[in-house]
Amino acid sequence: MSEWQNQAAIDFMLDECRTWAVVGLSDHPERTAWRIAALLQQHGKKIVPIHPDAPVVHGEQGYASLAEVPFEVDVVDVFRRSEAAGQFADEAVAIGAKGVWFQLGVIDEAAFTRARDAGLRAVMDTCPAIEWGKRGQ
Repeated sequence: MSEWQNQAAIDFMLDECRTWAVVGLSDHPERTAWRIAALLQQHGKKIVPIHPDAPVVHGEQGYASLAEVPFEVDVVDVFRRSEAAGQFADEAVAIGAKGVWFQLGVIDEAAFTRARDAGLRAVMDTCPAIEWGKRGQ
């Protein structure tokens, strides 16, 4: 489990990666993804909503899929049920992302391993809010 929250991978994504595609992000303020996307923006990240409806969220245009995003994505942040998460790890590899972040409670060990084996940094079962909180940020 400690490999899921590898500090070097966490630090790389939080400190070095600017553009975060947030999979499952819709314009529903009661959803955790909405709140975390706002937090990402507060920390200087550009968010990219990924949702079948392609909504505009927090002023950023959404896309129905990762493949439709017309610019580089650094991190794919997965807010989907564990059983649906694996495809987004594979899509993160396909689009050349630098990392994939499986949110708190999103656990797919095989997808985590595939992403790492493909050279991506991978984090699983934690949240940027938790990790920034540990830093006092």
